[in-house]
Amino acid sequence: MLDAKMPEAWRVLRIQSELIDGIERLIVLGDAVTVFGGARFTEDSPEYQQGVRLGKLLAAEGIPVITGGGPGLMEACNRGAFGQPGTSVGLNIELPFEQAANPYQDISLNFRYFFVRKFMFVKYALGFVGLPGGYGTLDELFEALTLVQTQKVRRFPIVLVGKRYWGGLYNWLVDTVLERDCIDVGDLDLFHIVDSVEEASDLILKYMQAAKG
Repeated sequence: MLDAKMPEAWRVLRIQSELIDGIERLIVLGDAVTVFGGARFTEDSPEYQQGVRLGKLLAAEGIPVITGGGPGLMEACNRGAFGQPGTSVGLNIELPFEQAANPYQDISLNFRYFFVRKFMFVKYALGFVGLPGGYGTLDELFEALTLVQTQKVRRFPIVLVGKRYWGGLYNWLVDTVLERDCIDVGDLDLFHIVDSVEEASDLILKYMQAAKG
């Protein structure tokens, strides 16, 4: 509630400080992969184990892995990346529930503002992977898709893991959104849906190798 009473000028300074701190801390990363995923998956779930494998596959190649820094699939990916050549990064957000920083982070940042945090997700990413998740995961996914669609960022791979989980969303995009001409058919090519984290990792690695020439 303190933030709601804060004078506007001070709020702007706080936003500025989050931007500066994030940029200074993450500028050392180079090309990273941002992974989105839900906070509510437990350690004994298949999705959690997939997240651990994905984090390890990417970070073993020296690729920094960025997550939202919280529990569930964010923790899983950080856990897999932790101790590998690639840096394990968590961009934590202050929330009234769910969010608590997981312990598997080489770099851990804390944000009050969602839009600053989402800026950091994109700024250092050369690829995105979406694991199953809820509103937050969908928000981050569609922000990435919109930025690529509108050419505000360079085109990079956006890979969704789990055909069963994401299939209904794809069908809705085709049968309703595309049918009503709200997107173009080429917009469906902005992302890939795969069944395994190994496939996701391969797509990301091939893109990065091609980008390096």
